[in-house]
Amino acid sequence: MYEISVEQEFEAAHYLRGYRGKCEKMHGHHFRVVAKLRAGKLDRIGIAYDFTMLKSQLGQILARFDHTCLNEVAPFDKINPTSENVAATVYRELQAVIEAKGVVLSSVQVWESPRSCVTYFLDDD
Repeated sequence: MYEISVEQEFEAAHYLRGYRGKCEKMHGHHFRVVAKLRAGKLDRIGIAYDFTMLKSQLGQILARFDHTCLNEVAPFDKINPTSENVAATVYRELQAVIEAKGVVLSSVQVWESPRSCVTYFLDDD
């Protein structure tokens, strides 16, 4: 089994609706997003999944969040733009564009600071 990872970053502001504390006020983050795929086999030239393709696919998803107030961008205009919801949203959108058979999106990790992150993955149960 192979695990392929790519990392992208974006800058965005947000505020958490219904939260009591500093995060209820608008503030910004330098978000770091790590996407991981699993593949059991390599293609005919020895690649599990093309890094360039995965970086592009992730970058296209994150581009709409970059330099925005997340609260004004779908789906975060309806749901709180927590790191948990960002990770789940990116996971669903990236899973929809993965183009190879036998490749599984294993997780999306969202770092909102150098010491705080959340990882979203589907439960195998």
